Amino acid sequence: MTRVAVMGAGSWGTAFALVLADAGHDVRLWARRPELAEAVRRTRRNPDYLPDIALPPGIRATADPADALDGAEVVVLAVPSQRLRETLRDWRLPEGCLVVSLAKGIEVGTDLRMSQVVAEVTGIDPDRIGIVTGPNLAREIAERQPAAAVVAASRGDVARRLQAVCHSPTFRPYTNTDVLGCELAGATKNVIALAVGMGTGLGYGANAVASVITRGLAETARLGEALGADPHTFAGLAGLGDLVATCSSPLSRNRTFGEHLGRGLDVAEATARSLGVAEGVQSAESVADLGRRTGVDLPIVEGVRRVVRGETTPPEAIRDLLARDPKPERA
Repeated sequence: MTRVAVMGAGSWGTAFALVLADAGHDVRLWARRPELAEAVRRTRRNPDYLPDIALPPGIRATADPADALDGAEVVVLAVPSQRLRETLRDWRLPEGCLVVSLAKGIEVGTDLRMSQVVAEVTGIDPDRIGIVTGPNLAREIAERQPAAAVVAASRGDVARRLQAVCHSPTFRPYTNTDVLGCELAGATKNVIALAVGMGTGLGYGANAVASVITRGLAETARLGEALGADPHTFAGLAGLGDLVATCSSPLSRNRTFGEHLGRGLDVAEATARSLGVAEGVQSAESVADLGRRTGVDLPIVEGVRRVVRGETTPPEAIRDLLARDPKPERA
């Protein structure tokens, strides 16, 4: 049995805590709001995010970060990507612990991946930092539907250790040492899902959706190659798998947010209708910036960025994409 602190009681943090408890570990789930922690303790459910899912007894909720982190051998960070830096500054992580990031985003202003933010803020050796990514729709995982994922860490032994910690009867993790590629794929797929959602909101069908998913994967792979990622990563669970799930499911916050935009809502209105954070809204700026810095053409990402900034509308963005000069598919 491993003591694990899951720092963040949103839908994905709660679902991952359930996976860890099912795997036989002692899990402490930190909630930012004391009233949520108390509700989880009292009802054995998360009333704000997964109200109909009973949580196993191996999970104990707390609003005190020091209590959650005390004695933790593994610390799981389940806070939104753009809040990770400021939140980490307030915590003292246990000496020698392994750290796992669940957030899928690129930090605005620095263009850093989440593992890089963790290393910079905490001073922890990057070799002790891992990520969990892949098709991770929280509700399906919390319902114990079969799911596979990727545990990535720069050192194979660390990846295998974390793999063992989160391998439950219904959650099958695979290892990968390409942290860069896995994080880049996780962040970029959220932006592509916004584009798919916009098309769906505009009433477009399967041809349009498949086209955006496929060309979005091409953009991700081009950017990954320029930054030094392993190209095989983008054909696996962290790349294609996560992209398909996020773009195809109505459970996806980013796809749903994009649908709101496609139906004519602005970002503020779409945000008001959303439960949880659609990471792609802010990551669009950072991913587009990475493309400009590396000289990689990212037309779908750039179109989403301009819609989010209010510089264009979804119909205009689609029109601009279709009007681009024709080229070979592999370009």
